[in-house]
Amino acid sequence: MKKIHITLLSCFLILVSSCVNNLDEYNVDQKNASDEVPPVTLFTNAVKELSDALMTPNVNVNNYRFYAQHWTSTQYLDEPRYNMTSRLIPQNMWDRLYRNTLMDLKESKRLLSADNFIEEDIKNNQMAQIGIMEVYAWSVLVNTFGDVPYTEALNPDITLPKYDDAQTIYNDILSRLDQSLDLISVDADGFEDGDLFYNGDMEKWVKFGNSLKLKLALVIADSDAAQAQTLAEEAAANVFTSNDDNAAFPYMGAEPNNNPVSSNVKGQYSTREDYVAASTLVDAMNDRNDPRRIQYFSQVDGEFIGGRYGFENSYANFSTVSEKIADPTQEGVLLDFAEVSFLLAEAAERGYSVSGTAVEHYTSAVTASITYWGGSASDVTAYLAQPSVNYITAPGGWKQVIGTQKWIALYNRGYDAWLEWRRLDAPNLQPPEVDGASALVIPLRMIYPVNEQTLNGANRAAAAEAIGGDSGETALFWDVN
Repeated sequence: MKKIHITLLSCFLILVSSCVNNLDEYNVDQKNASDEVPPVTLFTNAVKELSDALMTPNVNVNNYRFYAQHWTSTQYLDEPRYNMTSRLIPQNMWDRLYRNTLMDLKESKRLLSADNFIEEDIKNNQMAQIGIMEVYAWSVLVNTFGDVPYTEALNPDITLPKYDDAQTIYNDILSRLDQSLDLISVDADGFEDGDLFYNGDMEKWVKFGNSLKLKLALVIADSDAAQAQTLAEEAAANVFTSNDDNAAFPYMGAEPNNNPVSSNVKGQYSTREDYVAASTLVDAMNDRNDPRRIQYFSQVDGEFIGGRYGFENSYANFSTVSEKIADPTQEGVLLDFAEVSFLLAEAAERGYSVSGTAVEHYTSAVTASITYWGGSASDVTAYLAQPSVNYITAPGGWKQVIGTQKWIALYNRGYDAWLEWRRLDAPNLQPPEVDGASALVIPLRMIYPVNEQTLNGANRAAAAEAIGGDSGETALFWDVN
């Protein structure tokens, strides 16, 4: 009997040892969630939070569509008249970028760094994916506020972080972008299921990183021409080459993973009638018989009619958001082939050594935008043949020609449209003229959050003085023209 017991015990131990790797696995609670979040989960959530912040039209968070005059309001006029203090707009955008995006990316990187069992090439690729998204998020913060906490940010031991010089931050994130690109091995995987842009295809991430590098290079083209040229020329050969390369977040049909626009405009998830298309954009597209109008806007009695920007507008009398834009599954684009092609056209005009001419890249940009929105080849041909659109005959210098078409193509991407308007000063947008009010100025930056004034007052005050005043009228370091 004793021999039988020993034999049974030995068989049991062999069976158990074949199922577990170490004794810690005996203590895994199979019925409750783990308190350790995998790096990929944090990465995915950070990318979604960044996309949500840039895509939402919620007036408490994101008013960039107003600043670019793509949309205007029906009755609430503070936001299209650039009031940043009646709501917690700066605070909410600040929190989404720092707390929801950058903090998750930092923790994802920490956990990944501590993993000693992952293959080196895969680990490097995942680090690169995190790093590229960190650079994207930091660029939005700098290009929105100017000087911001950076070297002392995201550190729980530093409750009152200092603000760093915006240009210094910008130079550092450009270096970090290069470091991330250098980590990539296209023959290995990155985050796969958690990579909702490219499913771990690192060749796509090389293109995305270089396209972002090209974009950030052109942002500083007027303030640091030599560095901009060097960076743009380094990036140009490895950027997006078609709409298949676009960095776009794939929203789903059910809340909370739906396109944020669908939660804020009349449709499946909302009955709100707060927004109509601005006549500024609608009139410009009507004048050019633009084939994208049907994808951008609704119609009123068969016509596209924009509301007067910065004034009350009846929802029923003006075009509003199209069903496509309001679709819960409409993707959120962070960077696309059309934008990259416009950047290459600009680089060619500035005399940079890039393949192709300004005309060729401009034509590719317009074509990519129209076809992305469902237009046909004949739509593209007819549109580009118009004297007001054709690169050779369109009025104004190259900044006006490229800037106007880029502004149209960046519809539903308010932050980027606002960024490009500030850079290129095109088209010639004007603030609403309001009787009995001081002259309004289209914001050149967002003011610092109210919490920074009350909780980190000394550092915020020093930053405000350094940039020339905590005002929407203060130009950022690269906005020199």
